[in-house]
Amino acid sequence: MRDRVTLFRPPVWAQDVLVAVFITVMQVQGTVVRNSGQPEAVLRPLSDLGHLGYILLIASGAVVVVRRLRPGAVFAVTALASAVYYALDFPDGPGWLGLFVALYTLTSRGDGRRSLVVAGVGITVLTVVWLIAATDIEPPAAIGWVFFRIGTSVMSAALGESVRSRKVIAADALERAERAERTREEEARARVDEERLRIAREVHDTVAHAIAIINVQSGVTAHVLDKRPERARETLEAIEQTSSRALQEMRAILGVLRDDNDGRVPHPGLGQVDELTAKAREAGLDVDLETTAPPPQVPSAVGSAVYRILQESITNVIRHVGQTRVTIALTYGADTVEVRVTDDGRREGPETVGAVDHTGGDRANGGLAAPDERGRGIIGMRERCQLLGGDLHAGPILNGGFAVIARLPVAPTGTPNL
Repeated sequence: MRDRVTLFRPPVWAQDVLVAVFITVMQVQGTVVRNSGQPEAVLRPLSDLGHLGYILLIASGAVVVVRRLRPGAVFAVTALASAVYYALDFPDGPGWLGLFVALYTLTSRGDGRRSLVVAGVGITVLTVVWLIAATDIEPPAAIGWVFFRIGTSVMSAALGESVRSRKVIAADALERAERAERTREEEARARVDEERLRIAREVHDTVAHAIAIINVQSGVTAHVLDKRPERARETLEAIEQTSSRALQEMRAILGVLRDDNDGRVPHPGLGQVDELTAKAREAGLDVDLETTAPPPQVPSAVGSAVYRILQESITNVIRHVGQTRVTIALTYGADTVEVRVTDDGRREGPETVGAVDHTGGDRANGGLAAPDERGRGIIGMRERCQLLGGDLHAGPILNGGFAVIARLPVAPTGTPNL
């Protein structure tokens, strides 16, 4: 039924035409009928002064047709017509219908301030004109119609302002709802992007570290297979353990994409640093770990970042240097954790077999700066630090080696879910 009513609703311009015709007919016909039989000596006939009374009634009704387009002008015309009409003592009647509609339209389509001021000034002026014109009204009881016009004018303006206020409130509520919906969508997209970046970092760190160790161990195996078969067995076992550990970490990282919790393990942190250095020693590195024992309690995000920075630094040494001496220093302060990883550079001799320089360069030309240019290693470590409010510096040192220094606040200021 509601759709059917909307279907047959005339357009806005047709509605205004019908309203204007109705008001014009009511003002003219109503005034004529109300004053039929009244003494001619008391009231000025509508036909007096060149039918001016009829002209004023028709004009104040017909102008309503453009009330939506020019509400201020329509109110001015109807107010002026009413003032002239009653100042010239034309007979009273429903000649104020157009004025009331104009007042309602002015305030309902106004801005809430200027429109109210215009309506208030207009009603005040009309009140003065109406009261002056009614000083000699007969019979005296007819003065009640003057106060009726004043009160109805005020009510018309107030009704229009009420409608305008409700529209504004509804529009504000709709805008807030749309803004809230946009904000929720933006937050959801940000969370998805953040999780995607976190998974990409975890996958990169896990896979790169495991592949680097397997690469070195396989190279060593190929080199000593014929001369030292027992050494080959050890390296193959290390490859098996490394690949198994990498698969477990991959399952844990990608487990967030499932609904169940099967097979998940906690994110690595400070508690796994010893295991990480042990794997590095198995890969042929001479690792010297300097740290406070036992490590203090730090947020899991900071511990995970420290582990991943160490893992990536060791991976870069294995990939681009080979077997060398690596010094790891973990310094725990009152409000910061400092990670320092330095190596002695490439050694000369057969022990470097299996170290592959994927950058096509050597440490003398910037060391691990090459992975930073072509890969995601140092970039990923720096992003981890920045997300937690820390900083990272990486570059060659005087003895031909390379150093990675990261400082992380104990209370992370960035996103804690790394």
